Amino acid sequence: MNAGRPAPLAGVRVLDLSRVLAGPWAGQLLADYGADVIKVERPGSGDDTRGWGPPWWGDPSERMSAYYLSCNRGKRSVAVDIASAEGAEFARTLARDADVVIENYKVGQLAKYGLDYASLSALNPRLVYCSITGYGQDGPYAHAAGYDFAIQATGGLMSITGEKEGTPGTEPQKVGVAVADLFTGLYATTAILAALRQAETSGRGCHIDAALLDTQIAMLANQASNHLVGGITPQRMGNAHVNIVPYQVMATADGHIVLAVGNDGQFQRLCQLVGEPELAQDPRYATNSARIAHRDELVPIIATWMRTRTTQAWCDLLEPNAVPCAPILNLPQVFAHPQVVHRGMQAQLPDARGRALPTVPNPMRFDGVRAMAPQAPPTLDEDGAAIRAGQGWKPR
Repeated sequence: MNAGRPAPLAGVRVLDLSRVLAGPWAGQLLADYGADVIKVERPGSGDDTRGWGPPWWGDPSERMSAYYLSCNRGKRSVAVDIASAEGAEFARTLARDADVVIENYKVGQLAKYGLDYASLSALNPRLVYCSITGYGQDGPYAHAAGYDFAIQATGGLMSITGEKEGTPGTEPQKVGVAVADLFTGLYATTAILAALRQAETSGRGCHIDAALLDTQIAMLANQASNHLVGGITPQRMGNAHVNIVPYQVMATADGHIVLAVGNDGQFQRLCQLVGEPELAQDPRYATNSARIAHRDELVPIIATWMRTRTTQAWCDLLEPNAVPCAPILNLPQVFAHPQVVHRGMQAQLPDARGRALPTVPNPMRFDGVRAMAPQAPPTLDEDGAAIRAGQGWKPR
């Protein structure tokens, strides 16, 4: 953040009782924006993801998985057994002075320890308490365990992800990262910020009920709207787009390219650049709705064009002429891309021993400065002694 200017959430105190991904992702975002985030972990093992390696970072005695490192930047760690009377009381002490609690235990589980919303809001009426679960706080599946993979299946995402039904050897696919978890962490963060604003004016916090299934359905966006408005059941289409043509992966002379023609003007320019301007005037292809209706005829024609040049040659031709396209890069190529390098989307943070820990920073900038907490993810109980000694929260 800008030197001399307080971070947006400076003085906000967050008690992070969550583990794995959705809750920690929300906690990391709040830390990036300046909140003081204390992560409460199980003694001995800590957050489940600490053991989700390889790859690992650190010495064998304190190693942390790359997975854990991806979502716990900027936090302080204290090991507390909340199942014990002493541990639960210590957590309540922290919650009494917190602004936010994030938890992702099964519905009702924290009530056994006096760490549920009803108990903590009685101690701290201004508390914003965010519960993240698979299926929500109520309903017939409320007590079921919710995992991202299962939510992608139950929430419909896998029914529209993967190659077209009938393509040999294919099946419904999950997305390559845990998007239900990540989107829920993002939605939860925006809800927490809204609730903090409300608490400033009303003096009362609230209980945020964040469900992976609800979020998964919400993020279906145009696909859900296509179903609700049009009465259709969207199907798997591989890399093609249900509402736009041509908008898909195409084979080139040496690999593949994403062709993302989003309107009729772009289609006209594509046809002109390949020397086939009359195709854009054909009534079957002149408009996007016509191209959708005649997709099966048009796509093979374009596929023939695309195989005549290399991926780079197509990018060099199309991009300067405002026909959207892109190569498909692997991760080493992504982090070497000149725009990614320029934007600083690979950063380093010093760990407790001063070693440079590689990380992907927060993508948001405030007045040109990247929003990123300056502390590397903590080792288990790294800050426990100080926090237990009564130095828990940083001064406001």
